[in-house]
Amino acid sequence: MSPTDPEKNRFSARARRYARVGTSVGGIAARMAGGRLLGGRGTRADNALALAAALGGLKGPIMKAAQLIATIPDALPPEYANELIKLQSQAPPMGWAFVKRRMQAELGPEWRSRFAEFDHEPAAAASLGQVHRARSLSGAALACKLQYPDMQSAVEADLKQLRLLFAIRRRFDPAIDTSEIAVEIAARLREELDYEREAKHVQLYRIMLEGEHLIRVPRVWRDLSTRRLLTLDWLDGSKLLAHRNDPLAQRNLLATAMFTAWWRPFSRYAVIHGDPHLGNYSVFTDGKGEPAGINLLDYGCIRIFPPRFAGGVVDLYHGLLRGDDDLVVHAYETWGFKRLNRELIETLNIWARFIYGPLLDDRVRTIADGVKPSDYGRKEAYRVHQALKTKGPVTVPREFVFMDRAAIGLGAVFLHLAAELNFHRLFNAAIEDFSVAEVSRRQNEALAAAGLAAPAQRQAP
Repeated sequence: MSPTDPEKNRFSARARRYARVGTSVGGIAARMAGGRLLGGRGTRADNALALAAALGGLKGPIMKAAQLIATIPDALPPEYANELIKLQSQAPPMGWAFVKRRMQAELGPEWRSRFAEFDHEPAAAASLGQVHRARSLSGAALACKLQYPDMQSAVEADLKQLRLLFAIRRRFDPAIDTSEIAVEIAARLREELDYEREAKHVQLYRIMLEGEHLIRVPRVWRDLSTRRLLTLDWLDGSKLLAHRNDPLAQRNLLATAMFTAWWRPFSRYAVIHGDPHLGNYSVFTDGKGEPAGINLLDYGCIRIFPPRFAGGVVDLYHGLLRGDDDLVVHAYETWGFKRLNRELIETLNIWARFIYGPLLDDRVRTIADGVKPSDYGRKEAYRVHQALKTKGPVTVPREFVFMDRAAIGLGAVFLHLAAELNFHRLFNAAIEDFSVAEVSRRQNEALAAAGLAAPAQRQAP
C-alpha cells in the first residue's frame, strides 16, 4: 500500500467533476427529456454528433464509459453508438513534476532510488492513467502504470451522469431495459481503479494460460506496485494492425492466439477479458523476426463469472447445433433472462445465431464475410431491437453485458486481420470434456492462487 492516501473520494473533488460533467451531460439530458435528442430520424444524427462532441471534450472515466457503452450491442441507438465508438480515450498526460509527486505518494520520497531508469515521458496515456517505461535495479524492462489523481471522485461523478442518460433512454425507448447494463459498467469501472486487484488479474491469467506458447502474460513487480501504481514486465511487440497485410498464415496464427487467449480462460475457468481493444495486445516475434504470438497488456476489465454461466454458453451452442429448443430455453434461463415466451426466444435467437454462427459452421471461413470491423453486429442488434419493440421489453442480465461486448470486440479483431479459420473446430477443442463442476474446481483453485474471491452466485429466476 502507498504510504499516503491522497486519492480518497473527496466531496470537493466530486463536486468539481459534477459541475464540469453536469454542464455538458445535463444539457444533453435536458434535450433528451424534451424529446428532441431521441426524436425523429432527421435530428438523431446531428444530436449524436453533439453527444460525441460533449463527451469527447471531457476525457477521463466518462469517455471510457461512453466507449464501453458504444460497443455493447443496442445499449444506444445506432446513430449514437456509431459516433461514440470513434472517441479516443486518451487524456493529456501528466507532466514530469506531477509524475514525481504521484510516484512519491505511492512509493515514498526515495522512490527514484528503486529504479535504475525511469522515463520522464509516458509511453502511453489513457483515460484513467498513463504508462512509463522504466528499468529495475536488476536491469529488467518495466512498464509502470500510474493512475491520474482524483480518479475515484471522477468515476463516481461521471457514473451519476451516465445513470441519468440511461434512465432517460429507458423512458423514451423501453424495448430494452438498460438498468443492468449501467450496474455492470459501474462495477467494472470501479474495479479498474484498483490496481492491486488488477495485479491479481495478471497472476490469474498467468495461471490460466500457463504453457500456451502463442500468448505472453507479464509478471507483476509487487514491491513496485500499489493500489494506484502497477508495475509489470515490459513486453516488446508491434501493434496488431501492423500485421493486417501479412501473409494469411501469419494472420491466422495471430487470430488463433487471440481465440485461445479469450476462449481458454472462459471455457476452463469462466473468466473473460471484457475489453478486447486493439491497444490491449501487441505482437511478439520469433528469432527470425516473424510473428510468433501476442502479448496481453491490460488486465483492468476482467469478468469472473459463476461457473454455471459458462454452462449456459455451452448449452446454447449445443441447443442451436442440435435444434434442441428446450436446451436453448434452459441456457437463457441460466443467464437470467426472465418472462420468456416463444416470440421472445425467437428474437433472442437472432442474436444468438449471429454470435454462434461461425462456431456452428464446420469449415474454414472469415468470422463474417463482407462485413467491416466497425459494422460487426450492428445490423443484427438493430433487428433484435426492432423485434423487441413489439415483443419486449427485456432486461439484459448484467452478466451478459461484457460477455456480449467482448464477443463483438473479438470478432472485430478477426475481421481486422481478415483471418480464415475453422472456428467450429477451435471452439469444440476449447469445450472438449466441458463440465460446470470441473470449471468450478479449476476456478476455485486459480482464484485462490491469485488471491481473488469467487464470484457471487445470483439466484436463478
